[in-house]
Amino acid sequence: MPHSILFVCLGNICRSPMAEGAMRHVSEQRGMDIVVDSAGTGSWHVGDAPDRRARAAALASGVDISGQQARLIAAQDFDRFDQVIAMDRSVFGDLASLRPGTATAALSLFFDHVAGREGQDVADPYYGEEADFAASWAEIMAGAVALLERLGRGSAL
Repeated sequence: MPHSILFVCLGNICRSPMAEGAMRHVSEQRGMDIVVDSAGTGSWHVGDAPDRRARAAALASGVDISGQQARLIAAQDFDRFDQVIAMDRSVFGDLASLRPGTATAALSLFFDHVAGREGQDVADPYYGEEADFAASWAEIMAGAVALLERLGRGSAL
């Protein structure tokens, strides 16, 4: 059975769709079967495509995330996925509050899976410029590679 990972940020139009796209891209390149999705804790953008700047940052690396649609996290996600990964500590706190007591998914921060970055937030580029999205994309790609390497070694996430 493949690993399954849900990335979560606030509105599901910047960081978490970039993480979904990065992880899907890296896992396909390495021939690993991983189920990947993303969601948000807020409903402001439900049904929207990722932010145009997020799409541009991903596409600059050859990754097309334009087909994704923002959605709100649901209680059943905590059982549908092995891992629910928050993009920052605020989202982590929201997820910890929303997580049902019987949930089976592990909850962590994105950078908890990157040596030397544990406990750190992925900066939210929403109020920034294209360069902020490019910087977030680079960090997220590096994090996706590190996360995939842990999975490839059979390490617990």
